Parts: sequence; C-alpha cells; structure tokens
Amino acid sequence: MRTFIGDQEAVSASEFEELALGFETSPIGLDHELFVGPPHPESAKDRQARRAVAREVLRELHEAAAGGDEVAAWDALYAKNLTRTIPLTQPTAHGHRAALRRSAA
Repeated sequence: MRTFIGDQEAVSASEFEELALGFETSPIGLDHELFVGPPHPESAKDRQARRAVAREVLRELHEAAAGGDEVAAWDALYAKNLTRTIPLTQPTAHGHRAALRRSAA
C-alpha cells in the first residue's frame, strides 16, 4: 500500500509525519525551538542561552523592520507570538505531577 499526502508519496513513517504536519513548511523559516523551546527537557543553563539568542534574533528582526523590511516585521511578530505559546510536550519534573495528585486527593 502506498501513502500520499497531497501529491507527494510518504515512504517512511517520519516522512509521513513531516508531510502531514508540515514540518518543512514552517512559516518564514524561523526556528520554532529557538522561541518555544525543545520538545525534551533542557537544563536551566541551556534554557538561559536559548532565550538570550531568541531575544537577540528578535531584536535584530525589529531593527530590520524599523529600517523598512516588511518581511522582517512579520517575522518579528510571528517570533514574538511563538514565545507566548506553550509546547504540547511541556517537560515536567517526574515527581511534580505525583505530588500534585497526592495533594488533590
């Protein structure tokens, strides 16, 4: 059996996921993980470094937008809104949920 998404054939499960969810079609080419965070837990040091780079990229986009670059203005708006999202795979501490369940009972 062959699987197609649109006019493209998916030859593996990961390719099917990529085509179905549009991983390669992310708007404007921004790195989502830079602004949202990775799908896996990250250390405080890594999070601090990622956020510092994200702030710098956002600052550069705003500067380019102020210089008249309309695409940079849309990129800045999109990136800023990405920082306000919560990933569906939000990493949590293992004991945190268990402690919440015990306190709720």
